[in-house]
Amino acid sequence: MLYRAHRPYHELASPNPAEPAATNSPSGNTEKLVRPRRELCYPTVKEKWNRWLPFLFLTLVALSRWPGLFPQNFSAIYALTFCAGVYFRGAMAWWLPLGTLLVTDIGLNVFFYHAPVFDGYMLVKTLAFAGLIGLGRLFSPRMNFLKLLGGGLFGAILFYFITNTASWLNDPAYTKTIAGWIQALTTGRLDVHPTTWEMFRNTLLSGGMFTALFVGAAKLTAPAESPAEKTAGVRSEEPKTEEATEEARP
Repeated sequence: MLYRAHRPYHELASPNPAEPAATNSPSGNTEKLVRPRRELCYPTVKEKWNRWLPFLFLTLVALSRWPGLFPQNFSAIYALTFCAGVYFRGAMAWWLPLGTLLVTDIGLNVFFYHAPVFDGYMLVKTLAFAGLIGLGRLFSPRMNFLKLLGGGLFGAILFYFITNTASWLNDPAYTKTIAGWIQALTTGRLDVHPTTWEMFRNTLLSGGMFTALFVGAAKLTAPAESPAEKTAGVRSEEPKTEEATEEARP
């Protein structure tokens, strides 16, 4: 039984499209080898998901910062800022996560903590998150899952050191000595609970978990690369200069 499938765009655009190769089925009927229509639609679905992923991530980040929803310092913002540096293009890698952070910080300070809208710690925290974006820019989306997960965990550790060192410098409860700095990084203030160690544990766990979630989702929804795209950006060997050639001669 003969049948004709919907041709891909590149075949319709050809002036003399070649007919698909024909094979003989065991029953003796000639059937054309065609590409299933669902295979044509699958990349389009992946591209749509990939386009909406940043906004889904931002929604998840905003929800993870809702007071009482997660333990203290357990948030998706560490992973988002790192992954924004990895996956987002151009200025979007900076203004989208930092803008989300600023809006949620202002909302929390005004409606929940009843604290000043802007303070010194907010500036330090914003600079620390900007550092996580910069760290993400050093990674490529083509890196394997474990390397990107390690980058997200390192970003969480970096955030921990920056913010707690800033607390040690600005909080008069800490002595400005090595012992005071170690206290700020470990137990923290005696009148504050949870301890710094417990908050660091939550930071590390959430950074790793949400980085794994974001990276896994990005890789599953990434469109397939063509051979030209796979070789794009690969440096070719530079020809030797005349001076280098003369120096190599005996």
